[in-house]
Amino acid sequence: MLSGIYITITDMMERREKRAGGQQLLIEKYHAPVISFCMNIPGPVKTTPEIRRLFHDGKMEILNALSTDSCPILEEWEIHEKTGDEYILCVAGPPVTLKKIMSGIEESHPLGRLFDIDVIDTNGEKLSRPVYRKCLICNKQAQDCARSRAHTVEEMQNRIEQLLEQYR
Repeated sequence: MLSGIYITITDMMERREKRAGGQQLLIEKYHAPVISFCMNIPGPVKTTPEIRRLFHDGKMEILNALSTDSCPILEEWEIHEKTGDEYILCVAGPPVTLKKIMSGIEESHPLGRLFDIDVIDTNGEKLSRPVYRKCLICNKQAQDCARSRAHTVEEMQNRIEQLLEQYR
């Protein structure tokens, strides 16, 4: 079981609203798409030293990919709260291309399944993933498992701890 600071649904909802507000400010300021990177960690503990290390690795993957594809960063923010770690970037580049690059990171990184990288278009809409994500536990479609509550939070957290331990 992940150990750390427990947060509430209210904490998460308040942080989500602040994040969305910040994303909208960047879109209005630069008239460019925004990339929002967080960790996909179920349950009441959203950050630990191990999760933060993986977050940093994910951030480096994003920066390397944007550099490789010559997508200039117009502004960036990094936030570390009890509700989790966040990296928000406003990037000059076509949103569809950015989504393809970010989906590639989620699919190719050994723990990319724990990455939540959204691309928000200048109209404020999140771009959809080209393929559904797989469940951490059974490899079925993650949305189906979440909807049916096929796995407990404890099972998912144990799996995440196992993955983080193997990643060291």
